[in-house]
Order: sequence, then structure tokens, then C-alpha cells
Amino acid sequence: QVQLVESGGGLVQAGGSLRLSCAASGRTFSGYAMGWFRQAPGKEREFVAAISWSGGTTYYADSVKGRFTISRDNAKNTVYLQMNSLKPEDTAVYYCAARRNTMTAITPGRYDYWGQGTQVAVSS
Repeated sequence: QVQLVESGGGLVQAGGSLRLSCAASGRTFSGYAMGWFRQAPGKEREFVAAISWSGGTTYYADSVKGRFTISRDNAKNTVYLQMNSLKPEDTAVYYCAARRNTMTAITPGRYDYWGQGTQVAVSS
């Protein structure tokens, strides 16, 4: 079992930045690919970014490409999402997810563990 705890959410003005963190505990973090998803009110959960176990492969949704950066520190069992140039449409609850596979995936069903989420609100 892997426990995931997100932090770093908050309220920011459009054009601002936030850095989300996701700390993993429990079973070893080793070999797990990680992803970030988000869910806005009344909408389905959508893929944001993913990173392979090694960190050598990353993948982004078109809507965040060039603005968000996913990274990980395996020594700290932590994955990050740096969000720059935030827009009101980025407002959502952001979830961290872990996959028992070294490779990335963009489908929520391919992830095995989920955090509770952290709220991000971007004002115009």
C-alpha cells in the first residue's frame, strides 16, 4: 500500500505560480510511475502530467504544455508539479497518483493509488 499526500495548493492570481508536492509513504516508492490529475466542479477528472520512475520520460496534457513541469525526487519519495502562467481554467482539485509500473500513463484507471487532492484556485 502506498499513501500519497498532496500539498501546495492555494489561491493565486492569473499569471501566477504554484508548486504542488506529493509525498509518498508506505510501500517503497521504487518502480512507480507518477501522475497528476485534476477535477473541476461538474467535470470529469482529467490528466495533467505524468513522469516515469526514472524521471526520464514525462508527458503533459496539451492544455498545460509549456506552463507546467512535473519532476520527482526518488530519494525523498516526492513528486512535484510546478505550475506557471496559471489561468482561471486551471482551477480544480489536483490529485497525485501512483502506478505500479515504471512507465507513464494518462488514463486514471491505470493508476493504483491516489491522494486526497489539493485545491488550486486561480482568480482572473
